[in-house]
Amino acid sequence: MPSEKASQPTSHHGAILRILLLLIVLATTAWVQHPDGRLHLLFPVVAGDAIVIQAPSGEFVLIDGGADPSALAHTLGKRMPFWQHNLAAVVLTAPDLQRLPGQLAVVQRYQARRALVTPAALSGGNATVREWRRILREQGTSLQAARPGDTLDLGGATLRVLAVGAGEEGGLLLRIDYGDTSVVLAHAFNPADAKPLIADGLKRAQFVAFPWMYDPHEPLLATLRPQSILFTDGVHSDHPPLLTYTQRAIGSAKLYHERIDGAVEWISDGKSAWVVAADKK
Repeated sequence: MPSEKASQPTSHHGAILRILLLLIVLATTAWVQHPDGRLHLLFPVVAGDAIVIQAPSGEFVLIDGGADPSALAHTLGKRMPFWQHNLAAVVLTAPDLQRLPGQLAVVQRYQARRALVTPAALSGGNATVREWRRILREQGTSLQAARPGDTLDLGGATLRVLAVGAGEEGGLLLRIDYGDTSVVLAHAFNPADAKPLIADGLKRAQFVAFPWMYDPHEPLLATLRPQSILFTDGVHSDHPPLLTYTQRAIGSAKLYHERIDGAVEWISDGKSAWVVAADKK
């Protein structure tokens, strides 16, 4: 009859094998999530608006957060290294239910060093806004009301506030530059508020995020002349959009929408940029 001692080496070897397999999995995960020196802007499939930025240095910045906290948490869990529990910054383009709930859930789990926010987010607001402010202040996060010209270092790239929309609900118009490549984030901004910028001369951008609810045949997009346009769903209106997908074409720009293309990611190495869409055929 086999003794207990005879089975011990087998159990011992099995434990070693499991530990080695775990180490291999962790090492592989760490390698995959290691920064590649590129700038990544991920637009995940979530209700509302959310943008996850991975800087060339590997740091992460969250712009907005969408209306579905669990969907955003899932995205960040897949994207961020398992050992990383802080964000270089959070940016809030409008303190509403299409952008804030997901960000609130994130700051409950990850500590943000800096917050660049619309002025309306720093006073008053509903219970969600007040809880968001409380958590950030408890963390010692530097809260800053965004003003035109403010910048945020993205570890080799630069985020700049181009404009702050009119009124208490006015959103932010943002630009990100990395080397010769650029993005304009107009997903929470009324294009009518961009007239002064256009008059002063607005630099071209290769990629633009723009609200589906607005007609893209606006001077803002005509001035930016993007190569690609991503339509977002965070802006709501009492009047449904009348244009079809194909009627939204601006020159030869490629069009994207998460409901058609799945998660969309803009990637730049500083010299050239490209778009990867999860479901693009």
